[in-house]
Amino acid sequence: MAKAPLVDADLSKAEIRELSRHAGLTTWDRPASACLSSRIPYGTPVTVENVKTVERGEEAISALGFRQFRVRFHGDLVRIEISPDELSSALRPEMAQAFTAIFKPLGFHYITLDLEGYRQGSLNEALTVRTS
Repeated sequence: MAKAPLVDADLSKAEIRELSRHAGLTTWDRPASACLSSRIPYGTPVTVENVKTVERGEEAISALGFRQFRVRFHGDLVRIEISPDELSSALRPEMAQAFTAIFKPLGFHYITLDLEGYRQGSLNEALTVRTS
């Protein structure tokens, strides 16, 4: 059985962040992040290679200074979601060059920036039945 000392101490997420900040931890305000396999669409095999590709891409985007984002793997196309409050930085021409320099070597033929920005569960949008 796994131990969960922070749960056992009945600490909330906000309290844990505040204690981390007070302790000087650099990760105190790091955004929550789901499993990297959640970046791969339904029906696409989740392989070690795909997950590592997503991980490398997200590490590189983080190094550019973005804080809330996702790299969505769509075969030879990557869809980059950046939080709405950081989107204007991502739309700069030099950032387009940086994204290309990151993702072409990772094997992507097409590099896209999602203009709706980062949103949780965006891969679920494809599951919605569209009627017209």
